[in-house]
Amino acid sequence: MFTVEEFVASCQEALKEHTPEQAVQELVAQAMSDPLELEAELGTPTAAKLTTLHHSSELTVLNIIWPPGIALYPHEHNMWAVIGLYGGQEDNTFYTRNKEGTGLIRTGAQELHSHDAIALAKDAIHAVANPRSEYTGAIHVYGGDFFEEPRSQWASAESEEAPYNVEQVRRVFQMANERWLAQQESTG
Repeated sequence: MFTVEEFVASCQEALKEHTPEQAVQELVAQAMSDPLELEAELGTPTAAKLTTLHHSSELTVLNIIWPPGIALYPHEHNMWAVIGLYGGQEDNTFYTRNKEGTGLIRTGAQELHSHDAIALAKDAIHAVANPRSEYTGAIHVYGGDFFEEPRSQWASAESEEAPYNVEQVRRVFQMANERWLAQQESTG
């Protein structure tokens, strides 16, 4: 049975491995194998939120509920990350900095669905979207302090690099959630 405490403890142990991101990816994949267990522990996704399950200088574990229709601009983490979905869909578009350093070049994309778990390298740059008309539940594990690590974001692939702003991300979540709820009210 999945519990946050046991999962975090296992992730902390995985940090001692030669390749901790691979060990964490295995743990996340195992957790995603039974989405109903995660929902029993974390609740059914019914509102956009970013909940901290663990936070330290070595490891951050988040439960992220992506609202329907959200499209989060390109950003980097400056640390490895592992993403696992226990419900819905998360579309990732990957980028690299262009040679001029004034924007990004799209390098690929990957759809994640319930049960999927992927690892992102320390230098990964990605944008995230939830294309479905349902909430997406995801566990994100970061190999460091997600809230204090200096990193960058871009308003679009063509825009200038800017410092990452977690409060701006929270506002994007809030606005997407409000849009979704208003749309449901007007059609319900």
